[in-house]
Amino acid sequence: MNNSQTLYYHDKVVRQFSIMTIVWGVVGMLVGLIIAAQLAWPELNFGISFLSYGRLRPLHTNAVIFAFGGSALFASCYYVSQRTGQTPLFAPKLAAFTFWGWQLVILSAAISLPLGYTTGKEYAELEWPIDLLITVVWVSFAIVFFGTIIKRRVKHIYVANWFFGAFILTVAVLHLVNSAEIPAGWMKSYSAYAGVQDAMVQWWYGHNAVGFFLTAGFLGMMYYFIPKQAERPVYSYRLSIVHFWALIFTYMWAGPHHLHYTALPDWTQSLGMIFSLVLLAPSWGGMINGIMTLSGAWHKLRDDPVLRFLIVSLSFYGMSTFEGPMMSIKTVNALSHYTDWTVGHVHSGALGWVGLISMGTMYFLIPRLFGQKKMHSQPAIELHFWMATIGIVLYIAAMWIAGVMQGLMWRAINDDGTLTYTFVEGVKATYPYYVIRVAGGALYLGGMLVMAWNVALTALKGQPALVQIPNTGTAR
Repeated sequence: MNNSQTLYYHDKVVRQFSIMTIVWGVVGMLVGLIIAAQLAWPELNFGISFLSYGRLRPLHTNAVIFAFGGSALFASCYYVSQRTGQTPLFAPKLAAFTFWGWQLVILSAAISLPLGYTTGKEYAELEWPIDLLITVVWVSFAIVFFGTIIKRRVKHIYVANWFFGAFILTVAVLHLVNSAEIPAGWMKSYSAYAGVQDAMVQWWYGHNAVGFFLTAGFLGMMYYFIPKQAERPVYSYRLSIVHFWALIFTYMWAGPHHLHYTALPDWTQSLGMIFSLVLLAPSWGGMINGIMTLSGAWHKLRDDPVLRFLIVSLSFYGMSTFEGPMMSIKTVNALSHYTDWTVGHVHSGALGWVGLISMGTMYFLIPRLFGQKKMHSQPAIELHFWMATIGIVLYIAAMWIAGVMQGLMWRAINDDGTLTYTFVEGVKATYPYYVIRVAGGALYLGGMLVMAWNVALTALKGQPALVQIPNTGTAR
């Protein structure tokens, strides 16, 4: 390539995905708040079928995972692969297709799920025509990302791209295998698997959707944006490579812990438990690596709310990846299974890890994408951080307490072997904690609205930035 040639990064698609990350974050969290309120006050569905909990809950999970989280991942992959490779995106028109195709997937989900079209599979509820569109978009995404890596102008492939690449490839395999189905109409299908095999494939998919979509992808963000915001090199590059290979190998086998005390063979349940416990080591290795990147620069946390988002997200990552293996132990699972403890665990990861690191990443990206030195309002970022953090603590503490209480009430028996409490008594005892969860969720959503306001004003007063690619041969 002629080094004198002026090259520019293709950031239009990064801007589009970044803005939609904020939009879908508000939408997904609003639906979450509505269904949390419905659990406390069931009459809030107003007797309308498409506003019922069963219809809105999959809409909430799909919106926050694939719309909010997915858009953040697309934006990050496209931004980081260009900067670390010092090259424009491969096939920018195909990248543009991935943006519009992904928005069409999300819109299709937003219409079909409230109408009751669902496969009934956790995190894979969308029916077969939408699954086909997801496949086309995802293959296009892989072509753009790996094409950009191949045409890089820097010899080294930075570790963030290893995590992004693993996330893209693994999610493709998960989607293709778990979504194998036999169409029985335009919006109706039956799984290609039956009985316990279907459950096993589903939770191999379900837990690895958490492991790769919601963990590996966001670890790619962590390994790029924390060193950039802290202006420090990653604490241990060797540890980051060990973290990658250990996590990638171990996560694949942990899914059966979702199926303790079911028809799944006992040895399979135990295998899932063992690998879940082993998973603690690489997870905490990655957390320590990210946090220790601040070694010698801890003072920056006092003055930099964006860095605070990124670092506190890692503390929630560490907490969630300790709690998950503990909950996979069969004796612990006997208490926690089917209770709101599981809901608390999921949301400590979702709100604390995925939410906070996505927000920190967007606060890093938005000013740069719109030619600004910083966000419109730094105090608003500070306010958002505290609203989000207090909201998370209220939410997960309420669910932990409710979950342990539920587990203890359900297993309590009288001397004659009868149950001490009826199911309704358990529901009644849970009510105050559901109200606290609504308060926590409202705070978290309020913080997201503050962010939306801040992002809108930053984008409106700026203009799309055209960033020239340097010819130094070193990654930025």
